[in-house]
Formats: sequence, C-alpha cells, structure tokens
Amino acid sequence: QVQLVESGGGLVQAGGSLTLSCAASGRTFSSPVMGWFRQAPRKEREFVARISWSGGSTTYADSVKGRFTISRDNAKNTVYLQMNNLKPEDTANYYCTAGRMGGDWYSTDYWGQGTQVTVSS
Repeated sequence: QVQLVESGGGLVQAGGSLTLSCAASGRTFSSPVMGWFRQAPRKEREFVARISWSGGSTTYADSVKGRFTISRDNAKNTVYLQMNNLKPEDTANYYCTAGRMGGDWYSTDYWGQGTQVTVSS
C-alpha cells in the first residue's frame, strides 16, 4: 500500500504561481512513477504530468507544457508540481498518483485525496 497526501493548493490570480507537494509513504518502490492529474467541475479528469523514479524522465500534457514542472525528492518521498503563469482554466482539484509504466501507458495504482487550485481572472 502507498499513501499519498497533497498540499499547497489555494487561490491565486492569473499569471501567478503555486507549488503543490505530495508526500508518499508505504511501499513506494512498488509504484515508482509519480504523477499529477486534475479534474475541473463538470469536466473529465485529465493527466497533467508524470515523473520516473530517477527523475530523469518527465512527461507533460500539452496544456501545461512550458508552464508546469514536475520534480521529486526521493530522500523525502515527495513529488512536486511547480505551476507558473497560471490561467483560469487551470482551476481544478489536483490529484497526486503513484503507479507504473506499461510501455507508454501510465498505470495508476494509488491516488491522493486531492488539493484544490483556483485561479482568478
């Protein structure tokens, strides 16, 4: 089992920045690829970013590429999502995930409870 706890969400003006954190505990080695998803009201949940165990491989959704950066500190069992130049359309509940890669497919095994990000225009 892996437990994930997100923090760092909040209200920010458009153009501002936020950094989300996700603290992982438990058998993190069993689900080494960490990621972020988000879900806005009345919208489908969507992939945001993922990062390999070593941190050497990252993937982003086109909608956040160049604005968001995912990173991890394995010594602290924590993954981060640095979000810059935020837009109102980034408003969503952000979820941390832990999973594995199957080829190009990111299979999520565990989810956090989510942290709300609201971007005002």
